[in-house]
Amino acid sequence: MSTQKTTAWLAWSSGKDSAWALHILRQQGKVRVTALVTTISKVFHRVSMHGVRESLLGKQAKAIGLPLIPVYLPHPCTQEDYAAAMSGLVQQAARQGVRLFAFGDIFLEDVRQYREMQLRESGCTPLFPLWGQNTQVLAREMINQGLRAYITCLDPQKLPPALAGSSFDHAFIQKLPSGVDPCGENGEFHSFVCAGPMFSTPLGISPGVTLQREGFFFTDLQEDNGFQSAS
Repeated sequence: MSTQKTTAWLAWSSGKDSAWALHILRQQGKVRVTALVTTISKVFHRVSMHGVRESLLGKQAKAIGLPLIPVYLPHPCTQEDYAAAMSGLVQQAARQGVRLFAFGDIFLEDVRQYREMQLRESGCTPLFPLWGQNTQVLAREMINQGLRAYITCLDPQKLPPALAGSSFDHAFIQKLPSGVDPCGENGEFHSFVCAGPMFSTPLGISPGVTLQREGFFFTDLQEDNGFQSAS
């Protein structure tokens, strides 16, 4: 009997949820993730919504031990632009024999339905390893098992701007206003992972300048000479 695992690509945002999805898939051992896929602004060379430098993505991919497949998007990016870029990506995956496409989504039904619609005729099956988990429990589990991350983007209508650039840790969760999801699943905040069980070695990262742009607060992350614990 063949023991070859089904290959998967993982939608990689650079943040904690996609990182934890990778960790769970590796723990389960049933699927082999062979690449990380990230949407990047063609103009700014930063991760869409997260605002992370493209160069830092490369550092993550190296520490994880997987190749990075960038999907470059125009700015501004329309729904049609995004759909066209993702359609091309899905076709590329299918040509390379990839049968699964994994996502770090947790409970947003409309997002899941959109992913499923994108993949419906591609031959790829969507995979949601974190789906349905209690985010109060999940956030603390990530931290307790060694995940370290910084908040790179936040919505000031939902969070105090002063939390931009914070460490994603227990103290951060305790500061969240009532109604804010501790994993930011409703778009309240986004993060960049710099250490955790999915990494072979931690990244030296420190938060830099925070700016307001297009209604959100973004903190620019920079490489550090040595690993700075985010706890």
